[in-house]
Amino acid sequence: MDASTNEPGGFFRPSLPSPAPSNASTSSTSSNLPHPRAHPLRAGSAKEDAARRYVEGRLMHISRRYTKKFQPHQEGEEVHGYVSMSDVSRDLGEVVDVLWLSGTRTSSKSIYQTKSILTKFLASLQIPYLLNVALSITTYLPAFPPSPSATFRLLKKLDHVFSSLLKGEDIISRETLPGFENGKKAGMSKTDMVRCKSLVESTRVIVVDVMSKDPEPDSGDPEESGVETDSGVDFDGIDDEDDRHEMDVARVYEKTIIQLGELLDSGTGFSAGSGEN
Repeated sequence: MDASTNEPGGFFRPSLPSPAPSNASTSSTSSNLPHPRAHPLRAGSAKEDAARRYVEGRLMHISRRYTKKFQPHQEGEEVHGYVSMSDVSRDLGEVVDVLWLSGTRTSSKSIYQTKSILTKFLASLQIPYLLNVALSITTYLPAFPPSPSATFRLLKKLDHVFSSLLKGEDIISRETLPGFENGKKAGMSKTDMVRCKSLVESTRVIVVDVMSKDPEPDSGDPEESGVETDSGVDFDGIDDEDDRHEMDVARVYEKTIIQLGELLDSGTGFSAGSGEN
């Protein structure tokens, strides 16, 4: 996390644990998400404020590094521009982990007691930031050579998050998410769903275009190869990898598309205190 400690908000208070692979639940291992908190962060608490400032600081840092990509490096600068989508995906993935881990949804009791005010305030931490991450991907992705493994790993993570928030439960484990114990009223509003649908569609188009280009050098993780020819070229491995990535392209946001289709086609929208249906 290059230079993040020198920026406002670019840290996490010890009271709010950072996501780590060891925290990953068995229900979320396919997308490497940490298990969310059992209870949402209390609105106005130090932990809620720390989470907000951390996310804002990290997104600002990522944006700065992206901007630096197009600028000549100055001697003494601590913030370096991104050189690959792999690095961008890693940093954005960490932000997604924190937002998911926070579980910042209001409980059914809080919804009843505070009506729209607290519900709307809490929703402003998780869903808009996740949508902003999804939007940033549509900007960053075309600016780099393809990095399939890292890119699809991030998109799979977002697909898991969005589809789960739309359903009100972990899309894989079926565990109820924090704040959804009494139904889906703590989820996305109709406006959120429409924006999410637009981002999903534009991302799928961009991914098809980007992945048709030559990949960045040494972008993938070393994998076991198939049968090598005398020339040293592993044709079996190449074919398998191409087939896998073609499938990955087709599966971008597949779970989210299903959930959006069910909700928008039926005219159902979850109101987060906004009065929308």
